[in-house]
Amino acid sequence: MASAPETVEDRPHHGILLMLGAWFMFSLVDTGAKWLALAGVAAFQLAFMRYFGHFVISFGLAIRDGLTMDILRTGHPWQVITRAMLLISATISNFYVLQFLPLTVTAAIMFSSPVIVCFLSIWLLKEQVGPWRIGAILLGFVGVLIIIRPFGTAFHPTMLMVVYNATALALYSIMTRQLAGVVSTDKMQFFMGFLGTATLLPFVIFVWENPATSLDWIILISIGVFGWAGHQMLTVAHRFATANTLMPFTYSFMIYLAILSFFVFEHVPDVWTILGALVVVTSGLIIWKRESR
Repeated sequence: MASAPETVEDRPHHGILLMLGAWFMFSLVDTGAKWLALAGVAAFQLAFMRYFGHFVISFGLAIRDGLTMDILRTGHPWQVITRAMLLISATISNFYVLQFLPLTVTAAIMFSSPVIVCFLSIWLLKEQVGPWRIGAILLGFVGVLIIIRPFGTAFHPTMLMVVYNATALALYSIMTRQLAGVVSTDKMQFFMGFLGTATLLPFVIFVWENPATSLDWIILISIGVFGWAGHQMLTVAHRFATANTLMPFTYSFMIYLAILSFFVFEHVPDVWTILGALVVVTSGLIIWKRESR
């Protein structure tokens, strides 16, 4: 007799390891993108290679059983397209701001995304939010203000673009939640790569510049590979453990970027960035704790 299928709680340790691996992949993407941005590679070119590599791999997987028009069919085309375009626009914006901001600053602001998800869920998903979560939302925005310091000398206008990135990621997460179980993960992955490649191709034709060194070529190609690998590991992780189990481990991204930023760019985050990041993480963990109940 065939064995019963595993539930998502069967192997939580596997899920946690995959989650840690996924965010390490994403940290390599951002580090590589910053390296190339500082070398003068345009944000459109970086974003194109990010999604072109994603598209090549996801297309290969989609046609492994034969090429059919089924890969383009979905009962929710506009939701799938909107979800993809949110992440694509955030990627372009993120790669642009990396020219001006340290990795640790962009990561700290981006991790206000779970707080924004909670805030938007009140209006978009009509979820009931109690005083603890409302307090956590306010705390999260205080943390972002500490990092940005809008009236201080450390403020840079591109910080506002990172706030947009966090908001776009929050909307992307909400749409992913709505499409889960309705549209297959492989199909959403394919559309992500396809739309990113098709949207950015007309722009990249005018800004493309060949990397100066072999190392830069390797980094440019690896951005798409690491991006796809991170999304795959993130998806598979949720097969072994629930989102509530995995959520705290997303903050490993900040640790990875702090280490890479120090060794690659010799950057040490200032005390305000560290304090703001701790406040943002605390607010996210409060929301996670309430949701897990």
